[in-house]
Amino acid sequence: MTATSPSERIHFLRNELNRHNYNYYVLNSPEISDRDFDILMHELERLEAAHPELHDPLSPTQRVGSDLSQGFVHIRHERPMMSLANTYGIDEVDDWFHRVGEGLGGEKWEAVGELKFDGTSISLTYENGRLVRAVTRGDGTQGDDVTRNVMTIRSIPLTLQGCGWPELFEIRGEILMPWESFERLNKERFENEEPLFANPRNAASGTLKTLDPRIVAARRLDARFYYLLGDNLPFSTHYENMQAAREWGFKVSPAMKVLHSIEEVNSYIGHWDEARRELPVATDGLVFKVNSLRQQLNLGYTAKSPRWAIAFKFNPENACTRLRFVSFETGRMGIVTPVANLEPVLLSGTIVKRASLHNADIINQLDIHERDWLYVEKGGEIIPKITGVDTSKRETDAPRIEFVSHCPACGTPLKVIEGEAARWCPNRYGCPPQITGRIEHFCARRMMNIDGIGEETVELLYRHGLVSSIADLYKLSAEDLYKLDGMGEKSALRIISGIEASKQVAFERVVYALSIPNVGETTAKRLAGAVQSMDNMLAMTEEELTRIPDVGPVIARCICDFLKEPANIATIDALRKVGVQMQLSEDKMQPRGTALEGKQIVISGTFSLHSRDEYKEIIEREGGRNSSSISKKTSFVLAGDNMGPAKAEKCAKLGIPMISEQDFLSMISGDSE
Repeated sequence: MTATSPSERIHFLRNELNRHNYNYYVLNSPEISDRDFDILMHELERLEAAHPELHDPLSPTQRVGSDLSQGFVHIRHERPMMSLANTYGIDEVDDWFHRVGEGLGGEKWEAVGELKFDGTSISLTYENGRLVRAVTRGDGTQGDDVTRNVMTIRSIPLTLQGCGWPELFEIRGEILMPWESFERLNKERFENEEPLFANPRNAASGTLKTLDPRIVAARRLDARFYYLLGDNLPFSTHYENMQAAREWGFKVSPAMKVLHSIEEVNSYIGHWDEARRELPVATDGLVFKVNSLRQQLNLGYTAKSPRWAIAFKFNPENACTRLRFVSFETGRMGIVTPVANLEPVLLSGTIVKRASLHNADIINQLDIHERDWLYVEKGGEIIPKITGVDTSKRETDAPRIEFVSHCPACGTPLKVIEGEAARWCPNRYGCPPQITGRIEHFCARRMMNIDGIGEETVELLYRHGLVSSIADLYKLSAEDLYKLDGMGEKSALRIISGIEASKQVAFERVVYALSIPNVGETTAKRLAGAVQSMDNMLAMTEEELTRIPDVGPVIARCICDFLKEPANIATIDALRKVGVQMQLSEDKMQPRGTALEGKQIVISGTFSLHSRDEYKEIIEREGGRNSSSISKKTSFVLAGDNMGPAKAEKCAKLGIPMISEQDFLSMISGDSE
């Protein structure tokens, strides 16, 4: 690894931190852990302190990340919402404790310990006991006005109870999604084949930014409050003010506690490192604050955080539990996945019993034996992960776990995909989980959207011999469904109605619903737009299909193989006969525009006139091609607000134009070149 100068390292760290800030606050899609982010930030802070000649007012060390979004009015905070300095060890908290004492010149002081809830920050303003405004943290200076959405959260008081509150004050806290609500939401999204939220924090943030308050209300958000601000607060200490806020109707954690010494602080950390696992909401650490408001004022602030408070971050939750057995499960496309079935263990508020081992390579890398003790990590993520094996507990005669050679569902010998770790069952039309998986996929919301048919209903229909292919769905009657256990008249009629309505689903979604190998939603849309009808697609050669954008040789071969299979031809014919759409609608068959013919375009940032999805459709309609990453092939970037600095830098490096929203619309309307 070649050495770099301080200026080069500082430049690299600033770019990386800016990119990660954008991923976290704007996209809600972090690539690294909070701890790894803080390690990079601390390195940059040290380098900048050692090299003041390289100061930059726009450095990540001088700002707070932004979650501002389009669709909301931006409100300036009367008092900036700053971030807290993070620590990961008791020694660092002890150092802070000593620094505070020195900063106060030896004056006696006390700390307040409280839970650090893992949600999205909010500032509420009350006037005369009534909620008047709710604003997100945003970039720390201004945030989004989300008052209408916050009013749907039942745990937030709209009018205060009791007495003694100031005429005008601000209270800050976290909007949270409880574990129970989070699990329910992700279950619904999984059934609808929508991307899962990674953790409750992302789910809460995404929900709060929803433009429809009804959706916010349905997701049952919660809140916890931790700081009161105003000119006429009732008490001179933080703790007393928060206890008063509790009396006014705010949800203040009972874990908040006054601490008088380093020993009490360390004991508090030790207690909550274990006790937090039983909480109904996600936490990722603790916060310690100087209790006296006068002393807080005397200690003041650094450029980005208060000196009178510090955060202690917990390590990701993990546990060591015994492996009961490894099961092998066949999916819709025939891929066989090994799953570790574990002795139940509580992680991040949920009981973990299973964790995917992904493929044979992972099993071999971890060197897993029967009845091993496995390290499981969740860290707030929805999908548990096996991170290692405690070999000291391994039984001497325990055999290694071997990947199965035959399909666990139908007994067919498995095949290995060349160049990949995956193994698959080739018995596509006789393997039960593949059959039921295709039917479930066909019925899902983004495909044919047949209401009332999920995994359990599909299994029930298949087990009773009512369906063995997607075409069989259209033979069902309400009388067939009445006979099934737990199926009432209302449910049966809803399913039949959904099946009938699916006949009007657009052709591009029908193509996606067929479960053609390697043809995802975007490719299906592109494919349908190019072929225009099922008859045309059936008649096309591999070579002709390859000429379609997004359809390379591998996908073209998969399409041809799929359309040559007699079972699939019979299914398509049956769907055609019952009235399922087998060609594009007339409006989509109209000649396409050519304003973007041959251009490859990347969309980045947020927009005010159209959504990102709408711009993708416009690009395709005008003959252009959407791309997710910038390369030498990129024609230009449609650049909205909050575009990531890394992308802007890459455009500059490669000489790729960045087009504004207004210029883009002028371009396709022919008003400019």
